[in-house]
Amino acid sequence: MRIGVLGAVVAWDGAGGPVAVGGPRGRALLALLAADAGRFVSPERLIDGLYGEDPPEGAANALQSQVSRLRSALKLPIELTSAGYCLRVEPDEVDMHRFERLAAAGRRELAAGDPTRASDLLGEALALWRGPAAATQATRLDELRAEAAADRVDAEISLGRAADVLDELRAAIADHPVRERPHAQLVRALHAVGRTAEALTAFEDARRTLADELGADPGPDLTEAHLAALRDEPANAAMPLPAQLTSFVGRDRELRQVADLLQHARLVTLLGPGGTGKTRLAVEAAANAGPCVFAELAPHVADDVPQAVLTALGLRETALRGPGRQDPAERLVSALRDQKTLLVLDNCEHVVAAAAQLVARLLPACPGLRVLATSREPLGITGEQLAPVPRLAVPPSGTRDAGTYPAVRLFLDRARASDPAFRMTDETTADIVRICTALDGLPLALELAAARVRTLPIADIAARLDDRFRLLARGSRTADARHRSLRGVVEWSWDLLDDDERRLARRLTVFRGGATLAYAEEVCDAPVDLLPELADKSLVESSGGRFRMLETIRAFCAEKLDGAGETEQLRNAHAQAFLRLAEEADPKLRTAEQLDWLQKLDAEYDNLVAALRWSATADSPTAVRITASLVMYWWLRGRRYEGAVLSREVVRHCETAPPGCLEQFLMCLLTAMAGAPEDDETAAYRSAAEQYLVDRGWSPEHPMVLMLSGVVLGPPEEGDARLAQSLLAEHPDPWLNALIPMGDGLRAMLGGELDDAERGLREGAARYRALGERWGLSMALDNLSQLLVLRGRHDEALETMTESMTLMQLLGATDDYADLLCRRGDSRALRGDLDGARADYEQTVELARRTGMPETRASGHLGLSGLARRAGDLPRARALAEQAFAESSTDSFSAAITRASASVALGWVAVAEHRPEEARQRMQAAVETAHRWHDHGSLATALEGVAGVCAEEGRFADAAALLGAAVAVRGTAIPGQPDVAQVTVVAREALGEDTFAAAHAAGQQLGPAERLALAGLSPVR
Repeated sequence: MRIGVLGAVVAWDGAGGPVAVGGPRGRALLALLAADAGRFVSPERLIDGLYGEDPPEGAANALQSQVSRLRSALKLPIELTSAGYCLRVEPDEVDMHRFERLAAAGRRELAAGDPTRASDLLGEALALWRGPAAATQATRLDELRAEAAADRVDAEISLGRAADVLDELRAAIADHPVRERPHAQLVRALHAVGRTAEALTAFEDARRTLADELGADPGPDLTEAHLAALRDEPANAAMPLPAQLTSFVGRDRELRQVADLLQHARLVTLLGPGGTGKTRLAVEAAANAGPCVFAELAPHVADDVPQAVLTALGLRETALRGPGRQDPAERLVSALRDQKTLLVLDNCEHVVAAAAQLVARLLPACPGLRVLATSREPLGITGEQLAPVPRLAVPPSGTRDAGTYPAVRLFLDRARASDPAFRMTDETTADIVRICTALDGLPLALELAAARVRTLPIADIAARLDDRFRLLARGSRTADARHRSLRGVVEWSWDLLDDDERRLARRLTVFRGGATLAYAEEVCDAPVDLLPELADKSLVESSGGRFRMLETIRAFCAEKLDGAGETEQLRNAHAQAFLRLAEEADPKLRTAEQLDWLQKLDAEYDNLVAALRWSATADSPTAVRITASLVMYWWLRGRRYEGAVLSREVVRHCETAPPGCLEQFLMCLLTAMAGAPEDDETAAYRSAAEQYLVDRGWSPEHPMVLMLSGVVLGPPEEGDARLAQSLLAEHPDPWLNALIPMGDGLRAMLGGELDDAERGLREGAARYRALGERWGLSMALDNLSQLLVLRGRHDEALETMTESMTLMQLLGATDDYADLLCRRGDSRALRGDLDGARADYEQTVELARRTGMPETRASGHLGLSGLARRAGDLPRARALAEQAFAESSTDSFSAAITRASASVALGWVAVAEHRPEEARQRMQAAVETAHRWHDHGSLATALEGVAGVCAEEGRFADAAALLGAAVAVRGTAIPGQPDVAQVTVVAREALGEDTFAAAHAAGQQLGPAERLALAGLSPVR
C-alpha cells in the first residue's frame, strides 16, 4: 500500500492500482494518520484536524467509526492504544515522507560536491508532487518543495545546464517576487551562459524589488552573485568539496563543536595524528557552513600554497597575466575581500609555515572569510582556535552495549561494506572490541581492518594486530599513498621530525600509560623539552601534564629503537623508576593520605603493569617487589582478580623467592591464589605459603600478609592466632594495630562468640577511624553490620552498612562495594523487603560481571535463587544456585564458603521438591566444607539445612536438635529466616512445645564431633 498526500489524498495497492479512500472526512483522516506514519496520534489531534475548533457532540465515537471504515476500506493496519491511533506503514510508503528523505539526501549530496547525484535525488523528490499538498501540513510542505526546487537548480547550474533552468527561475520569481534565492540563482545562471549584461540587469531588478517591497538591501548570496558577474569570473568554478563515498559515523558531537566554533572564530584548525578523520570531519562541517572552497595542500610544496588556493577558487589564468600582474596572495585578497566564504585548507602540516603566512595575510584583509584548516600541528597565529579531533570512543571490555560506541559503529559499517553478510554477534563482540581498542579508535586504521573481514575471520584479525603494519598494508587504490596503509599514515608524520625529536619519540615508546615530563626526563635520556613539539605535531597527546602516544604510533616508533641494547637499557630504567613509585606509595595507602596516593598510582598504573610484566621475565627481584607493593592498591581499587593474574605471571617465572624478597614472594603466592582455580599449581602455592607462615610463627612484617592469609588460607587455628597476637602486640605499624582487634572480632564471630566479636570489631573500627584510613574502617563496619544482622538489630546494621558502602565508593573499590551490596540484599531479604533485595542482588551480579569477580557474582545469583524459591519458581531457583556453584570454583577460603552456600541453596530446592536424598547430600557437603574451613557462621547455616531435611523425612527430634546446635555454633539465631522459621513451626507442632524445647536445648549442648555425627558425617572429618 502506498499513500499520497502531495496533491489529492489517494492510495494505491501493491500493483499500483488506485484504492477508494472514501469521502472528504476519510481522506482528511488518512492524511492526518499518514503525516505521522508509524507513530501514535492522539484522538484530540485527530478530532481537531477533522472538525476544527468546534467539534460536534460524540466526536470521539465518530472518530472511531471513521477509523473503522478506513481500516475496512483500505485493509490498513491501524492500531488503537491508550496513546491514540497509529497507521502501521513504513514512512517511505507515504509520498510526503519519501519526498522529505529524498530532498534531504539531495541537499547533502549537493553540499558534498556531487551535483549529479543531487540532481537525480531532487528530481525524484519533486516528481512526487501531483498538485497542492493536503491541508494538514500544506504550508510547511510548500516551503520544503520550494527549497528542493532551488537546490535542484543549484545542481543544474553546477553541471553546466544553466540554460535549462532559466524559464523555471523566472516562473519562481513571478510566483514569489521577494524570495531572494531565485533572484541570486537567475543572476548566476545568466552569467554562467555568458549573458553577463542580462545578469547585471536581473540583479538591478531584484535590488529594486527588495527595496520597494521590503525596504531591504540584497543579502550575501545575491551580492556575491552580482560581484562574480561584475568581475566576469566563472560562476561556481571553485573547487567543490570532495564527494564522499561512505557514511559519516561517530562524529556527531565533534561536528556540532566545529559548527559552533565556526560561528565565533574565523580560523579553526582541526588537530590530530594521521588517520583520525580530520579531512572527513572538515568536509562534513563545511557542507553545512555556507559557500566554501576546498584546497588540498598535500601534493604541494610551501611556495605553491597561494597558487593552490587560487586554483581551488577557480580563478582563470588570464587574470594573472599582463604588466599589472598581482602577487598570488594579493590576487587572493582581491578575489576574497568582498565574499563571505569558508576556505578549507586540508593537510597543512608539511607546509605549515607557508599556510600560516597566507592565512595571516588573508584574514585581516577579507572580513567575510573564515578558514577551516586540518593539520597535525597548529598554524600558530593569532586568533587560531584549535579543535583537537579525538579518537573514536572505544567500549570498555565486557560492556553490554559495545555496538553503540562510535569506534565499533564505524568498524561495523565499513565491515558490512566489505562483506554485506558480516554481523556482530555474541561470539565476535569481544574480538571487535579488541580490534577497536588495539587500533586506538583511529578511523583510518579501523577502516583498513574492516576491509580484511572479507578474507580473514574476525578472530584472526584481532590476533594479528601485534603485526598491525603488515596486516593493514592495503587500503583503497585511489587514496593518497600516505592513506593506503597504516604505516604510510604514521611515516608521513615521522618524516617531518628532526633527529632530536625522533630520538625522543622512539624512547618514549617504553611508556605504556604515557608519561609526565618528570618521568620522561628520568627514563628517556633524551631532550624532553621537545615533548611539547611532539604534541604540536600530533605524535603524542598532551592532557593534564601527561604525554601519551597512541598505540599505533608507539608501535611504529618502537621499531626505530637502536637494537636490543637501547631497548634493554630503556626497559630497566623504566622498571626501576616505577618500582620506586610503588614502594613509596605502599605504606601511604594505609594512612589518611591514601586517596592522594591512589590517584598517583591510578595515573601510572599502565606503566606499573608494563614494568611488572617486563621484569617478570628479565628481573625477578624487581618483579616480586613491584607485585608486593601493589597488593594493597589492587584491594583498595577493587582489582584483586587482576592482581591475581599478574601475580601468577610473576610466580611462574621465579619458582622460589629471590634473595632478600622472601616475604614479598609470599605476598605474590597469596595474591596469585586469590581467584585461581584449584589445581596442582595452586596446591603448590598453598603448601609454600603455609610453610612460610609456620616458619615465621604467623608474625610477618607486612600488614597485608595477615589479611591475605586469612582470606586465602582461612582463619588460623586457635593456637596460631594467639601466637600471632602476642608476637604482633608491639608492632609499630598503626594499620596492623587496628587490623588485630578487627581480626579477633571476625574470628570470634565465626566462632559464634558474638559479644567478643562486637567488642573486637568496634575497637578495630575506632582505631581505623582515628588513623583516617577508609578501607580498614569500611571492612570493620562491614563485618559489624553482619553481626548486627545476626542479632536482629536491622536498623543499626543498615546504618553501619551504608557508611561502609559510602567509604568503598569513595575509594573506588568495586569488588568490596559489590560484596557489600550483596550483603545488604541479604539484610533486606531478612526484613521482608524482597524488591529491594532483588535490586541489590541484580546490581551485584552486574558489577561482578563487569569487573570479573566470579565469587561475588555467585553470591548475587544465590540471593536471586533464594528469592525465586520463596516465589515458588523452583526451576529458576535451582538453575541460579547451580550457576553460583560453578562460578565459585577457585581454591580459596571465600570461594569454598560460597560453594558451601550454593550447596545449601540446592539442598533447600531439593527439600521443596521432596527429594530428601539429594537434599541430604547437598547439606552434608556444606557442613563438611564449613567445618574444614572453620567458618562457624556457614556451619550453622548448613546445620539448619540438615534440620530441614530431617523435618522433610519426619525426624522432628533430630531437626530440633540440629536447630539448637546451629544456635550454639553461631552464637544466636538469625531473626527473619523463613526456612528456619518453617522447620521450627513444623517440628514444634509435631513434637509439642516441651519436647521441642528439650531437643533444642540438647542440641545446644552438643560438642563438635557430636554435631557432625548428628548431621550424618564422620567426626574425624
